[in-house]
Amino acid sequence: MRAVRVHELTGPSALRVDDVPDPVPGAGQVVIDVRAAGVNFPDVLLSRGMYQFKPALPFIPGGEAAGVVSAVGSGVTSLAVGDRVATTVIYGAFAERICVPELAATRLPDGVDFTVGAATLLTYATTYHALVDRAQLRAGETLLVLGAAGGVGLAACELGALLGARVIAAASSPDKLALTRAHGAAEGIDYAREDLRDRIKALTSGNGVDVVYDPVGGAYAEPALRGTAWNGRYLVVGFASGDIPKIPLNLVLLKGCQIVGVFWGSFAAREPARNREHAERIFAWVAEGKLSPHIDAVMPFTGATEALAKLEQRQVKGKLVLTP
Repeated sequence: MRAVRVHELTGPSALRVDDVPDPVPGAGQVVIDVRAAGVNFPDVLLSRGMYQFKPALPFIPGGEAAGVVSAVGSGVTSLAVGDRVATTVIYGAFAERICVPELAATRLPDGVDFTVGAATLLTYATTYHALVDRAQLRAGETLLVLGAAGGVGLAACELGALLGARVIAAASSPDKLALTRAHGAAEGIDYAREDLRDRIKALTSGNGVDVVYDPVGGAYAEPALRGTAWNGRYLVVGFASGDIPKIPLNLVLLKGCQIVGVFWGSFAAREPARNREHAERIFAWVAEGKLSPHIDAVMPFTGATEALAKLEQRQVKGKLVLTP
């Protein structure tokens, strides 16, 4: 089969399409014929050796895929050959076939195509875990989303609004903010032109936001934390800026707030059945039209280098999807 592989930890330029052996399912595993694979920022980090996990070279990147089950191992009971499914992995999805544990795959509802299936799980499952499990976001609360026009950012806008929160989106241009409003944001902050802390204060009548969703890190972390309300929750989702911020802990004391880590990959590995329940709920909302993943472009496997480079250079709104 064909697969995109990283041969050196030098970034997107080190990707190329290779011929590799087909996977064979073991006990409790299924093989999926991949029809589409989602591109996410961890793929960029993996290509530079900067992610939490560092697979041995050469390796196949890619954290999510959708396709058709083509083989099952012994003991598999919830899936069968021919089922349309989506799955998430740490790496390995940029291939024509992928082998995953049974519980890591979720059936796609009728009407949800493979492209949408491949663009949904990682961002929305991360965000659902963040907002529901970690922040316990309540209807009527205010949610600030940093990097709001990216994959997880748009997912946070949509899920926050669906859960009844007032969503304030922060992004770096007017066109990105327009996209966030189409996906549930009630207000916008252009932090390339506006002072983030001042705008948070103005938009909340000085009270601050109840929850901050931060997949960016870097220079906007501290002003966002200063803009949290009493008993606020600051969700640490990732560091797309490349800079891990150092936070003055006296701010946490003075605001009586919480800094909450969101490591969805570890949650999915530790609680696969519960994670699958989350995935099923998310896809039901997609099928009902309550969630609408935004796909910036669909590209072939041979375009993987370009796709990761565009993501690294902040040129993507929503998600990119690769197809074999």
